[in-house]
Amino acid sequence: METAQSSARTAIDIFRTRVRRTPGLIATRYKEGGTWLTLSWSDWNRISREVAGGLRALGVATGDRVCLLSSSRHEWGEADVGILMAGAATVPIYQSNLAAECAYIIVDSGAKVVLAEDPAQLEKLLRPEIRTQLGNVVKVVLFSDLARLEKPDAQGRKEIRLDDVLPAGSPDREWVLSWSAFCASGRAWDAANPGALDAIAAEITPTHLFTIVYTSGTTGPPKGVVLTHDSIAYECNTLLEGKVLEIDSSDEQLLFLPLAHIFAKILLWTAIATGARTAYAEGIPQLMDNMKEVQPTYMGSVPRVYEKAYAKIKGNLEAKRRGGGVAGKLVGWALGVGKRASETRQRGQEPSGLLAIEAKLANKLVFAKVQAAFGGKLRFFVSGGAPLAREIAEFFHAAGILILEGYGLTETAAATHINRPSRFRFGTVGPAIPGTEVKIAADGEILVRGRNVMREYYGKPEATAEAIDADKWFHTGDIGVIEDGLLRITDRKKDIIVTAGGKNVAPQNIEGAFKSQCQYVSQMMVHGDKRQFLSALLTLNEEAVLAWAQSRGLAGDVAALSQHADVRALLQGAIDQLNAGLASYETVKKFTILPRDFSQDAGEMTPTLKVKRKFCSEKYMALLDAMYA
Repeated sequence: METAQSSARTAIDIFRTRVRRTPGLIATRYKEGGTWLTLSWSDWNRISREVAGGLRALGVATGDRVCLLSSSRHEWGEADVGILMAGAATVPIYQSNLAAECAYIIVDSGAKVVLAEDPAQLEKLLRPEIRTQLGNVVKVVLFSDLARLEKPDAQGRKEIRLDDVLPAGSPDREWVLSWSAFCASGRAWDAANPGALDAIAAEITPTHLFTIVYTSGTTGPPKGVVLTHDSIAYECNTLLEGKVLEIDSSDEQLLFLPLAHIFAKILLWTAIATGARTAYAEGIPQLMDNMKEVQPTYMGSVPRVYEKAYAKIKGNLEAKRRGGGVAGKLVGWALGVGKRASETRQRGQEPSGLLAIEAKLANKLVFAKVQAAFGGKLRFFVSGGAPLAREIAEFFHAAGILILEGYGLTETAAATHINRPSRFRFGTVGPAIPGTEVKIAADGEILVRGRNVMREYYGKPEATAEAIDADKWFHTGDIGVIEDGLLRITDRKKDIIVTAGGKNVAPQNIEGAFKSQCQYVSQMMVHGDKRQFLSALLTLNEEAVLAWAQSRGLAGDVAALSQHADVRALLQGAIDQLNAGLASYETVKKFTILPRDFSQDAGEMTPTLKVKRKFCSEKYMALLDAMYA
């Protein structure tokens, strides 16, 4: 298997090594005008050199910061590498961030240039109260002069063009540069300064700044996590040379996660190190169609995507099973066989004898259709960003789809732990990656030490000292236990609920269990800190609950159904089933059904689809209080 060279000391080394070894192989795929287009590693290198030259032409110097405000697309990766080639550091910003949040990151990082996706993102920066804060930004470069929106904005627009937000003749028109003009200026700079980019690359050391990634800010203003070139080189070399992820240049991933998140960023750089192809998904609504078109061999995702797929697939299979007949009996038999085969593989053995024959038949008759929904060539998924319910991993494994759960934080340059294809245990995040030290503190907190740990929180020495102690242990804020060398996460330290009776409750465990049991619920947020019992806010899974309502002759949309007595009775039954497996102090005594799902637009979820517990608790405090009245 082809791996990154152990001599790679910087991200630039990793990329240049890849281009030198496989210049003509396909590096990326992306869809444009209904057709999948490709770029080779040589193409990527050419474009990134243009980006680097364009930044240098704008006055960007070694150590400067450049913001990337965009969804995941091939230009993001090209710009990321180009920024590094210019000696600068990438500061990513989620495309879903509000204008004030974008301004905070741009100003706090001291960015000199912003690379923005399209006019919809530019519009955030042009608001008068925002524009006045961005005096240090010399230029905004647009990947595209047209933004096609998935849903109409507040003005009812479905498309936004550059002229819509910045008419010709506007004083700020000179502040904005098109992608083509920017790249052309980069080519001219490179031609006028032969050997300059090679000299810059030679000057970059492992201690130089690689990126500043701002945390999602669920508990206050985001903090800029400073990661060096050494951190990314360590992660890539360790994941590959330690055979943690068994991928090479024959593999292809489908990338839909936001590259502003460290999980997606490490997936991209791992692909660079191995030579694996990266196909960029069109968006979450097109994800399943893209999987069938691309047929990826591996893919990273957050638990929310697996939860939704699990609810749909399991619901369909259970409906067939309950329907009886030959099809129902076949599905019931296949689920049983799949479970026994999974249990055998979890013990590190392959099914043999009659079970092997049955497993092959069950796969052909039932599970092949499930696998085909994900493209049919998938070797494994990687799950990160939040805990994955064990029941979901076991269900997919029974259907022939392996989900390898990992663990890490922005502050640890993504992965510190991950299950391996050859060594996994569902319900854990696997063993630590080679070179990373881990220990459990007296209060159960997970502590991590290694080259992947951040250098600091940018401009926040007190916060840095609070997170990294004198012995260089980073305090993760997560609670966990180590079992046979594998780490199991039990909860977030700050999320633990202490009831009025003094009982400690881990809400994530309850929420994960419930969502895996009840297909009609999209989200559950357990509440109860300093309260006499636990309560919960529930949101409905629109597709599942509408189908259920239609089968019973109930009319209305999700908002109307959330108030229907029959729907409440349905969820009460699911809550009763959940409570039967919990200690009395962990049981959910009351719940409220919200009329719509949590969303990023409403500020209730992070870009990686985790519920902002503190925000939602404050927003819905009146509803929560009413359950204790």
